Amino acid sequence: MTPLDDLDRQLLRALQADAAQSAGALGRALGLSQPATWRRIKRLREADVLAGKRVDLDAEKLGFGVTVFLGVKLATKGRVSLEDFERAVTAIPEVQTVQHVLGLYDYRLRVVARDLSDFERVLRRRIMTLPGVGDVEANVLLSEERLPGPI
Repeated sequence: MTPLDDLDRQLLRALQADAAQSAGALGRALGLSQPATWRRIKRLREADVLAGKRVDLDAEKLGFGVTVFLGVKLATKGRVSLEDFERAVTAIPEVQTVQHVLGLYDYRLRVVARDLSDFERVLRRRIMTLPGVGDVEANVLLSEERLPGPI
């Protein structure tokens, strides 16, 4: 764990809110010079605290009005089964996130679709035919609040 001071935490919160801000704008908000801010960002990247850049797309504006979380329990356990499932599920474009989890289900998937009938098509023709799929539970997303994590 990289030791973080209060300015590092403030910088991370500001980047989490808007990663497109320049080092100059971030520095002005935090009371730092642009070079000092840039050095801090560089140090955080080199320590892998900042793990890349990311663009959040609005799925609904792109025509994907339904988001469903699936809990997937594999019918068979074993290393080959896990690898086969992961390789196959990551090839489905509607599957946005694949999380291997501990608990009732083996995987948690975030799936987007144009509407419920489109989701049903993805579920029946693509997900239920994946290697090793057993039980599946679906939860339709009604609303979402994004909260910054603890820093």
